[in-house]
Amino acid sequence: MSHFFAFLSRMKLIQRWGLMRNVAKENIQEHSLQVSMIAHGLAVIRNTYFEGNVDCAKVALLGMYHEVSEVFTGDMPTPVKYFNPEIRDVYKGIEALAQKKLHNMLPQELKASYQYLLIKEERDAELWSIVKAADKLSAYLKCLEELKAGNQEFSVAEKMIKQELNECPLPEVKYFMEVFMPSFLLSLDELNEE
Repeated sequence: MSHFFAFLSRMKLIQRWGLMRNVAKENIQEHSLQVSMIAHGLAVIRNTYFEGNVDCAKVALLGMYHEVSEVFTGDMPTPVKYFNPEIRDVYKGIEALAQKKLHNMLPQELKASYQYLLIKEERDAELWSIVKAADKLSAYLKCLEELKAGNQEFSVAEKMIKQELNECPLPEVKYFMEVFMPSFLLSLDELNEE
């Protein structure tokens, strides 16, 4: 018997943005789907416009699994996680242990197929950089959503994340910000006008 998928199903119970008042709650399962979709889109944009040659499906899968360790750790708020280098390093170690614990839950014959999804490897650094950018874009979208609903709790986070995105060296991120991001500021009626 393996508890692997039972633990993954608990992703829907882990709430994000725990230190902030939220108009709309967000769990890591729905967040991971959004990150997966954005990461896939970024990979397609890279391959189409910026002479990339990345595996778009693999990027999407990495996005889908990027937060699975949080079924053990919970969602550590960013200000706490990056409060100082010691906390950051200890938390990275805890995440790695949680990823290994999940990996070890799989039947032996399936472990090789999940290795790259659960245990970050240097050879996938380019793909993980796209997932990280997608994660940042997803956080920015959450800020915009909350601000649009009148929740000023997210105003500082929005400014900080926007600055990070503006400084991101990936051209596909700039493209996404210019081409797709403005639509997120529109109402449903405005989206339907075109």
